[in-house]
Amino acid sequence: MRAVTIDSFGGPEVLSVRDIPRPKLTPEQVLVQVESAGIGIWDVGEREGMIAKASGIVPKFPWTLGSEGAGKVVEVGVNVTDVREGDRVYGSVWATNPKAGFYAEFAALDADRTYKVPSALTTEQAGALFIDGGTALRGLDDALGVKAGEKLMIFGASGGLGHLAVQLGKRLGARVFAVASGEDGVSLALRLGADGAVDGRDGKVMASGREFAPDGFDAALVTVGGEESARALNLMRPGGRVAYPWVNQRAPPNAPPTVSLHGYNGAMDRALIAKLSMLVDSSAFEVHLGKTFTLDQAVDAYQAVRSHHLGRLALLPSK
Repeated sequence: MRAVTIDSFGGPEVLSVRDIPRPKLTPEQVLVQVESAGIGIWDVGEREGMIAKASGIVPKFPWTLGSEGAGKVVEVGVNVTDVREGDRVYGSVWATNPKAGFYAEFAALDADRTYKVPSALTTEQAGALFIDGGTALRGLDDALGVKAGEKLMIFGASGGLGHLAVQLGKRLGARVFAVASGEDGVSLALRLGADGAVDGRDGKVMASGREFAPDGFDAALVTVGGEESARALNLMRPGGRVAYPWVNQRAPPNAPPTVSLHGYNGAMDRALIAKLSMLVDSSAFEVHLGKTFTLDQAVDAYQAVRSHHLGRLALLPSK
């Protein structure tokens, strides 16, 4: 099979597309013919070796990259009972099995980390759902405890995590105010159901936020940092809640002392992903793929992840 691999950790120059053997399954794994693989900033960390170091993984090269993806099951291990050949599935191998990455035509996936693709999504969309979708829901549901009728501000609402959080926040019953990036980001957030949206770069966040929530916001999910997000948190009501993901990798936002601040990591479990799939299937849902790439365009994909883009990016190994 063809795969994006590295022989050492480093920059884009270590990337190589080559033919390697298909993964051999353990009794508890399934073999997935990969149709879509999400690419995020964490994949840069994997390529550079930070994920292996943080997770205590001893690297074994060649290392097949790719943390999450989706496709069709073509083989199941002898001990697997709840996944069948032909199932459309999505899942993750992030920080667990570096020899089985999704930037390849086939990937081995532990059956207990395999989930049926929600019927509301295409397989291409599902390949970029797992990490950002699970992280968004963990923040909204667990860290913030968003309730129906509350006014929720999402900062970074046109990004990979943020645009999913807009849709999940609506499904939890919140009135969502989206702070997005650029006019195209505002348009995306509104199309996905935000009740109000503003470009975070045009200096109108404070005025627009006060108009949307004159008594202050009940909750805020801050997916990106910077001075503008710090100022925007002054729009919170006393006693409001603020959450931010990846607590081990970024500094907390500068929230006022009158609100509670919750940093969290995107730890995934079956209950979380089951709820994510249920919410996704409750009505029309979109994992917006701002750009897609072939395996041979892996270098371009890694460059794009650091540039302005809407939604998620994905590699499509079958194209």
